[in-house]
Amino acid sequence: MISRFHFPGRLPEAGEFELPEALAHHAARVLRLRDGEAVVLFDGHGGEVDATLAIHGRRVSARLGARRDTERESPLEVVLVQALASGDKMDWVVQKAVELGVSAVQPVQAERSVLRLAGERAEKRAAHWQQVAVAACEQCGRNRVPVVLPVLGLPAWLAGHRGGLNYVLAPGGAAGFADEPAPAGCVRLLVGPEGGWSEAELAAFDAAGCRRVRLGPRILRTETAGLAAIAAMQVRWGDF
Repeated sequence: MISRFHFPGRLPEAGEFELPEALAHHAARVLRLRDGEAVVLFDGHGGEVDATLAIHGRRVSARLGARRDTERESPLEVVLVQALASGDKMDWVVQKAVELGVSAVQPVQAERSVLRLAGERAEKRAAHWQQVAVAACEQCGRNRVPVVLPVLGLPAWLAGHRGGLNYVLAPGGAAGFADEPAPAGCVRLLVGPEGGWSEAELAAFDAAGCRRVRLGPRILRTETAGLAAIAAMQVRWGDF
């Protein structure tokens, strides 16, 4: 299997150029790729480029070859609005959501979120999750990298997103996705934390015109629920 690498910034149109230090280290020292080995590069702006590595000591260059306008984006635009979860659950959710085709991830601080983030710590975690998204694109073949947005408090997020189609996963929701019509545009999916949404948050969702939906008769964990819902929506309206 040919290795794929995300190139920060814009790829040159042609020729040979030296790879950034982090990318070069990953290719030559971590993956132990060899001189003359074929790879694929993409810069996140669409399309991908065949390339050949040229390794001379610690210097790693890439000779660009054929460029392809390959796209693997879903026709369904889904933004995952994920309440902060503890441990490495957020890494898992971001990685798998990117594989499943989301267009963006919005972390939100909910009342019952175990993980509490603010200030510089929140910025660092969002930057880390963005790199998780990049790595997921390298693995799954996507050539456009979904953005992981800065952490927001749930009230602040709701205040700016009262229009459009907002689905809230909630046990006891009136309907499942099988009963919903095909969306005309972007879908935002809200997933609660380990302890679930509070009654005040559910009331705020109702007041903002969000649609409560359920995923069958079982209660799923936060790291399972959103991914299951995205897969269900991709089957119904996307490219599964």
